[in-house]
Amino acid sequence: MHSTPEGAQSVATLRPAEEVDGVFACTRKERQISRAGTPYLTVELRDGTGTILGRAFREADLLAGRFERGELVRVRGRVERFRDQLQIDVSTIARTQTGEADPRSFLPVAYRDLDELEGFLEHLAREVYEPGLKSLLQRLLGDQKLRADIRMAPCSAPAGGSGARSGAGRSTSSHHAYLGGLLEHTVAVATLGLELCTLHPRLDRDLLLTAAIVHDLGKTREFTYGAEIARSREGRLLGHVELGLRLIAAHVPPALQEERRLALEHCVILHHGPDGASAQRFASAEALALYRLNALDAQLKGAFELGFPALDA
Repeated sequence: MHSTPEGAQSVATLRPAEEVDGVFACTRKERQISRAGTPYLTVELRDGTGTILGRAFREADLLAGRFERGELVRVRGRVERFRDQLQIDVSTIARTQTGEADPRSFLPVAYRDLDELEGFLEHLAREVYEPGLKSLLQRLLGDQKLRADIRMAPCSAPAGGSGARSGAGRSTSSHHAYLGGLLEHTVAVATLGLELCTLHPRLDRDLLLTAAIVHDLGKTREFTYGAEIARSREGRLLGHVELGLRLIAAHVPPALQEERRLALEHCVILHHGPDGASAQRFASAEALALYRLNALDAQLKGAFELGFPALDA
């Protein structure tokens, strides 16, 4: 988990009347007009501990020219309380110099311990006994670059993009939107899959568990990490399902029979359901199970993070 550099100010510890001189990620930038008709600048500032609004009422247009949304900025000002919320009265703000701070230190991160989650992932992979599928998982998790990417990746970019829905009815594409989110989600879905096989022993346990572990591997190629988590070029053009299939193909062992590879790929392709799979239809109970388990964890996580929509009166 990333932490604020020693001695640096963090959003979570800011208090009223405190003088601010620190580096933050700028995730929002708006030029607005006051009731008196004068321009002022509103920014949203974030680090690994939270977000806070900042407003610059003096030389707003001059300050606005010194940085852009999505950049790291050095901010000086004073913390004030406005409508029961803390904000920063900004006196100066400008983009940081190259190398002044690591952008990843300002991104949201998982609350759960990533070392513990990695241990769970390794345990789940050891529960697969079929030689071909077991060998595939060994190759994937033995790829140190991929392993580091699994530990880093989120499942989606933080909320704020178009088309987001709140509560239990939101799209499953918006969940675990922080560093380490992919690892947390993968462990959850695979654990649910293991339990489901106990209730339904006719399920192909090795296939479902392998599919749960690999279903979102494409997320490791879908994002870039700057002052914000954003989608990569290949993520925008191909999507994580295709990227995941390519990663599987690059690690397929000779022991994995073609029929079993197809069964696994079918599960990956259908893990968002038929509507997201180019009109493919479920051809196995394992694909259906993965779809439901993936949606269950994604929607529950989304509900915990953003709440449920208000019920109609």
